[in-house]
Amino acid sequence: MSVAELQSPRLIAQDDEGESVSDRLMTQEEMFALPGGDVDRELIGGRLRERPMTKRNRWHASVEARMAFILGRWLETIPEPRGEILSGEGGFRIRRDPDTSVGIDVAYVSAEVIAATPARSPYLEGPPILAVEILSHSNTHGEMVEKIRAYLEAGVPLVWLVDPDFRTVTVHRPDAAPELFNVDRELAGGPHLPGFRTPVARIFGL
Repeated sequence: MSVAELQSPRLIAQDDEGESVSDRLMTQEEMFALPGGDVDRELIGGRLRERPMTKRNRWHASVEARMAFILGRWLETIPEPRGEILSGEGGFRIRRDPDTSVGIDVAYVSAEVIAATPARSPYLEGPPILAVEILSHSNTHGEMVEKIRAYLEAGVPLVWLVDPDFRTVTVHRPDAAPELFNVDRELAGGPHLPGFRTPVARIFGL
């Protein structure tokens, strides 16, 4: 495949928020070879997703920072090998052939996935144990449904969808219906985050 073909994937669809979808399967390496620009790029099942660069805001940033802090404090209580907490859209290739390559707002990744990833790789090779997505005003319903489904199908056992406006956390698991937690409830990690518990209100600084 030529460099020109890599740099100009033909786009066949665009959603209401301007996210574009390519008409052919790509690898993570091909996505990285695309020219830069003011766009966010991910691969879902090998299909390129492009949208205008997300405009962050202080509410999103503060929720992300608190979530990473709360998870980090929990991580210190469990024995080695602990794995790591990542924030700021940590890069993951959670599935291969076709590739699903995403940035995750906050994630807990196992020591095994870290060990299996080449030291200089910008992306971790494998799904995290926990993926936390914090809703922004630019996110569409369809985009989040697709991304959460991709996480679960790739083997992520626990996905938290955090809504800063309504101050809720929706918990998604592969084998259960979604469960909504508001600020009056406590969020627990179950067997995947042993011993983790926090009031939902704490995530939102209440």
